[in-house]
Amino acid sequence: MAEIIGVIEQLWRYPVKSTGGEQLDSVDVDERGLAGDRLYAVRDGAGKLGSGKNTRRFRRMDGLLRLSSRLGHRLDAPELFDPLGRPVADPTAFLRAYLQRPDVALAREDAVSHFDQLPVSILTTASLDWVREAAPSAVVDVRRFRPNILLRTPPGTPPFVEDTWFGREARGGARGGARLAFARSSERCAMTTAAQPGLPHAPEILKALAQAHDNRLDALAEVATPGRLSIGDVLSLD
Repeated sequence: MAEIIGVIEQLWRYPVKSTGGEQLDSVDVDERGLAGDRLYAVRDGAGKLGSGKNTRRFRRMDGLLRLSSRLGHRLDAPELFDPLGRPVADPTAFLRAYLQRPDVALAREDAVSHFDQLPVSILTTASLDWVREAAPSAVVDVRRFRPNILLRTPPGTPPFVEDTWFGREARGGARGGARLAFARSSERCAMTTAAQPGLPHAPEILKALAQAHDNRLDALAEVATPGRLSIGDVLSLD
């Protein structure tokens, strides 16, 4: 018998990796993830992608989180918005001036994935509420954790309930809803604490997560069956 784990309260897509995202009422989900999610990124001359950290694939580019992006229905070139929320006419020219890097350009995904790990991130309101209690001096907002799905969980649901889903699958909504296969959680980095519009720097959030949950928060999933997800859909574990 299916186990209801919550109701989709928010859906988020991040058209340009490491920038602020857009909220959606509904979205198609295919094997790659939510349609258009992280489809574009800021790429430098060495082929590395703009991020909040330095790795083999990513290059830290401070300031991206103060920008935001939005996609049209055709998933063509995204709109980019400056820190004041104003649309940018020429994204690549703006990024080169804003980041003071002449080698960067806005690039669509090709052979190298733009995802840090798995394509879909789900965060529960139970875990988000725990962060608020554990870091009372911080401004805690779902935008800090950049999930694709914020799931409203039933009263009394314990924090980090996401950990109990690993190795299982869930379907969203009724017939035709996407099926997600949960695998593991995200290891959080300094990007969680970084300032962004309306949210000041908050290092106490990462400290609380490190002490209580090994810097981990959310459930990461692969798409087992493509489909559609909408606000208000019930998510049920098989």
